[in-house]
Amino acid sequence: MIDWKSIKDLHVNKKLEQIIGNWYGVDIFYTDEQARVQLIGQQADYPYKSPFFKLQMSHSFGKDWLENDVEKVFEHFTNIQENWCEYESFFPHLYGYSQKVILDGDCIGSVFAYPYFKDTVTSEEMEMVVKKMVECGVAEDDAKLAVSKIKKFSEKDFFKMKELSGIVSDEISTFHSEISKREARIMDLNSEIGNKYRYHNLVGKSKKMQQVYHLLSKVSNSESSILIQGENGTGKEMVAKAIHYNSPRKDAVFMAVNCSAFNDNLLDSELFGHVKGAFTGAIKDKKGVFEVANGGTLFLDEIGDTSPSMQVKLLRILQEGTFMPVGATSPKKVNVRIIAATNKPLKEMIAKGEFREDLYYRINVINVTIPPLRERQEDVPILIDYFVQKRCEEAGLPLKTFSKKCLEKMLDHAWPGNVRELQNEVERLVVLAGEDKVITPDMLSSRILEMSGEQHHSSHSSHSGVLKGVNTNGSLKDAMEELEILMIREGLKRCAFNKSRLAKELGISRASLIMKVDKYGLDKRAQKRAAGE
Repeated sequence: MIDWKSIKDLHVNKKLEQIIGNWYGVDIFYTDEQARVQLIGQQADYPYKSPFFKLQMSHSFGKDWLENDVEKVFEHFTNIQENWCEYESFFPHLYGYSQKVILDGDCIGSVFAYPYFKDTVTSEEMEMVVKKMVECGVAEDDAKLAVSKIKKFSEKDFFKMKELSGIVSDEISTFHSEISKREARIMDLNSEIGNKYRYHNLVGKSKKMQQVYHLLSKVSNSESSILIQGENGTGKEMVAKAIHYNSPRKDAVFMAVNCSAFNDNLLDSELFGHVKGAFTGAIKDKKGVFEVANGGTLFLDEIGDTSPSMQVKLLRILQEGTFMPVGATSPKKVNVRIIAATNKPLKEMIAKGEFREDLYYRINVINVTIPPLRERQEDVPILIDYFVQKRCEEAGLPLKTFSKKCLEKMLDHAWPGNVRELQNEVERLVVLAGEDKVITPDMLSSRILEMSGEQHHSSHSSHSGVLKGVNTNGSLKDAMEELEILMIREGLKRCAFNKSRLAKELGISRASLIMKVDKYGLDKRAQKRAAGE
């Protein structure tokens, strides 16, 4: 939809309207693609160029007469190929001009120039216009004065005015085209930003997560088996769900089974089902998850914990699509996409004879490795925001924020339990905060407070440089702060203020380093700005 107010306010259109008005005494107005007049008559102080048009629009039926002309023009446009037309108005011998606004081959509106006489008009014909206005209730003196001010167009005047109106039309097309391109670009960027930080319910902007998203976007539409590898708590099941819900199978069922949660016999029944009487307690037939997931996706978590005999059965279903329920005498056929996951080193297990090599290659057609949280620390603030918002919404609580010191300690933590540990900690903090809007360091788990202290120590000891001049008197907290300031100040000089490099050296996240630099006023540019002031 065109913003006609913005169109009219365009500098070039204002100038063109002014030129056309001053030279030819006509008003320029616009109609949309549905022949609705825009802006004219909506302002009491509208700056009309034509006294006649002003008098017409002050009449109670003035807009109706105008709309009658517009409808006539649009009917005319439907019957001709030309993008412009000259028309006789509601008042006999009084003319107007209309030019289509074309964008991508479609008419998105029109530009009108009105009113004018042709230079062949006679005084009798002009008197007919006055007479019609008087019949409509306009005072005769006002009508005569207004009609006397109407310009008479020569053929040259008409073509000049037509050319200028065409420029107005082109400017509208260009402007609307640029606006449309900008809006499309904004939508693309919004989509890009959304996809940049998220893929389904996965959250993260780090380079490693971008690589994971890129791979998932490629493999989701395939039917290939996928092996997801990563430490406990990295979100392997979330990745499996993301693959399923972005695949052609998204409307079918997604089933997940933790292979380490069952002994071999129970896992057999869980996966493949059993028939009545197959074993003690089997009082009726039971479908296994393979059968339930037919047409959908089955996620086999901790596949590295399966026994050799179970691996043989899994290999068969992957190769042939058939399985045998416990106690059954005939096989069943299913169409299931397999996504497996493990935190175990399967290649090492193959070398030891603990995992079948042929099964490994069957499940590992596509490999997705999920990085641990310690290798993507820049995702920690995003994940914290995500979990806080999610938990507060679920609990019906106002959105909570972290104090600067608390966030600093969260960023310093190594998160050995990965995303699951971070999620649990955030949920715990939201509960402990109660009605408080700000989450403070005293609410943090002791392990986070202890490990952040250890991290400072290990970071210092791993650095090859020697720092002197730290005051060993006073409290440990003051000494630690002094050491922190000294290490960061010296490190910034050494790394030429490259915060990414220094954060890596110190073993902390870049976000945490930036907070500390800001806290201690160590930013070189900020210091220069302050000195300038």
